[in-house]
Amino acid sequence: MQRFIPFAASMVSPENKGATLGTLMMGLTIGILLSRTLSGFVGEQFGWRSVFVMSAALAAIFGVLLRVFLPTNTPQTTLRYFPLIKSSLALFIKHESLQKFTLAGAFWFASFNVLWATLAIYVSDAPFNYNAQQAGLFGVIALAGVIGAKSSGKWVNRLGSKTLVMIALALAAIGFAITGLFAGNLVSLIVGIILIDFAVFSAQVANQVRVFSIDPAAQSRINGIYMLGYYTGGALGSMAGVKAFALYQWPGVVVVSIVFIIISAIFNSFAKK
Repeated sequence: MQRFIPFAASMVSPENKGATLGTLMMGLTIGILLSRTLSGFVGEQFGWRSVFVMSAALAAIFGVLLRVFLPTNTPQTTLRYFPLIKSSLALFIKHESLQKFTLAGAFWFASFNVLWATLAIYVSDAPFNYNAQQAGLFGVIALAGVIGAKSSGKWVNRLGSKTLVMIALALAAIGFAITGLFAGNLVSLIVGIILIDFAVFSAQVANQVRVFSIDPAAQSRINGIYMLGYYTGGALGSMAGVKAFALYQWPGVVVVSIVFIIISAIFNSFAKK
């Protein structure tokens, strides 16, 4: 999916970039969230191995469909693989704005993964006592992120990426705080998840709009570096979340998540746009 985003961004005008990315992120959001629900159901009914078999089959099917229907384009660079990787790292060093955007995104995605790495563990214990299939249903609740991904594409042109990201981070922090202040309450957990997913996917669209504006001739490489940092942050968040939950239960998860949100806001505040 991350190859579609720079590909689509290169095909639209700057004023339509936000709306286009919002539409793509909406599809990505639906896939991410419903995959949790679907995998929870399949795993509960047929065992965990069946989830990987299903994923492999879907990947093969979509690979064929993309080969048939995806339009072709001409690469803007003829560099071979290793020089291409080297040039991508050079872009990260060259553009200070890319560093700030990447770090901001990495830390808010870390907070997002703190939540989702520990949520199933949290709700499997008292007072919820949910099984894997029931825990997967929280992915449906989080479809509020779809609204955030779609609407933020329009708002980024009105408010600017920096302002929209700050608003989104504030909403995410409020969402985490609600789940912590009313721990063990299903309604507060649902409200918190809605706010967090809405905020994170709104921020992601706004951030990628400014990432793609750095160097239009190198959008794929810049996106590759950005997403490397983004998912590195996600891995850090998953690791930190599991550790926090093991030591301090859900309050630890909430505190770590809000700390990551604050760090993200600091990096975003240093950005120029």
